[in-house]
Amino acid sequence: MGGGEIVLIIFVALLFFGSKAIPDIAKTLGKAMREFQKATNEIKREINESGGIGDEIKDLKSTIQGAKSDIQDGVRTHTSDIEKDIQEIKSDVTTGTQNISSTITNEAKMD
Repeated sequence: MGGGEIVLIIFVALLFFGSKAIPDIAKTLGKAMREFQKATNEIKREINESGGIGDEIKDLKSTIQGAKSDIQDGVRTHTSDIEKDIQEIKSDVTTGTQNISSTITNEAKMD
């Protein structure tokens, strides 16, 4: 708002209410604003003192992170087990292939 707009608002207020009523109106508006600010501060204080939803959100976040960690550990464990099983199977296949090759070579030498 510019200075001209404020002057216009004051002029209109003087026309509607007169010069005697304006201080009373300003006083009433000041009290109302002070009460509103006081109520707002009281609500903020109560929310901060009670911990409110913030603590519940922190607890929930912690629980979710713990569950996530447990799931990740489980996946790592199972992945490691699967990798070991694959290595054993690969080793068994390699050994079996070598045994078959040796058997074929030995039989070919006998003929």
